[in-house]
Amino acid sequence: MASRFRKQLDWEDIHFFTVLARHRSLSAAARVLSVNHATVSRRVSTLEKVLGEKLVDRRPDGYVLTCAGRRIVDAAYNMENQAELLRRGGADTSLKGLVRVHATPTLIQCFLAHPLADLARRHEALDIEVVVDVRPVSLERHEADIALRFSRPDGRNLIIKSLAKIGYGFYASKEWSTRLSKGEPPIFVGYNESYAHMPSPAWFNEQFPTARVAFRSNSQRLQADAARAGAGIALIPHFLGRADEMLTPCSFDVSPPSLDLWLVTRRQDSENPVVKVVIDCVTTVLHRNLDILGEVVHSDKRHETL
Repeated sequence: MASRFRKQLDWEDIHFFTVLARHRSLSAAARVLSVNHATVSRRVSTLEKVLGEKLVDRRPDGYVLTCAGRRIVDAAYNMENQAELLRRGGADTSLKGLVRVHATPTLIQCFLAHPLADLARRHEALDIEVVVDVRPVSLERHEADIALRFSRPDGRNLIIKSLAKIGYGFYASKEWSTRLSKGEPPIFVGYNESYAHMPSPAWFNEQFPTARVAFRSNSQRLQADAARAGAGIALIPHFLGRADEMLTPCSFDVSPPSLDLWLVTRRQDSENPVVKVVIDCVTTVLHRNLDILGEVVHSDKRHETL
């Protein structure tokens, strides 16, 4: 009799699975659920047996979803979202849950770190995890819930909004500006080779294929530091270059194009109040910094659903 009932889906097993999918480690999921890691493992194993499919694989950097896991987790998150909507129909209107935000280090450090931290402070049950990297992550594999990207993504079931155009320019120390005015060949500061496919480095490599790059880093703030120290000329966002009194703008025969900043979320999260409040925070910050960030695209424009 007991085995027959165990073939039925148990909501708690599903809930444990979604928490593991979000946090990617048994210990982190156990802390969130206030249980031991063996209980998390047992619950997820039980769900796999009931469904007859393997949902997660253990990797050196944590648990990752299998193809079946990605398919199941979408339905599981939908169940959680609907349950949350029902719960919020009652007296408790607090925001509760984890939201992962992925963006470049420069955007986080210059604009978003403090507002997101303050948002988490104001909502005691809201957890925000910030993942900083120039390279994109997969929302469909639930590596993030909100992503800010400088290249328009491809994928199914995504909501994509163009939030701003970020202007770029060449900046260098006053010494290097003087050297350029005397006709000296430029030496540059740029990205590591592994980032050559990104929009800004790709444009630079196309325009200056034989130029020497004396200092490389995947951090735009370190590139600005290197330019300030005299290592060469850096191609960085205007909001970084103009904010540094030690840097001088430099002109060449070609001007770098502005880059669209895209905000990407999953369509299934469009009515998730926890995700929505973080999106509102990010959008508000961009509008507040319009004068130094660039032109912000209003939310009713350039809005696409894949």
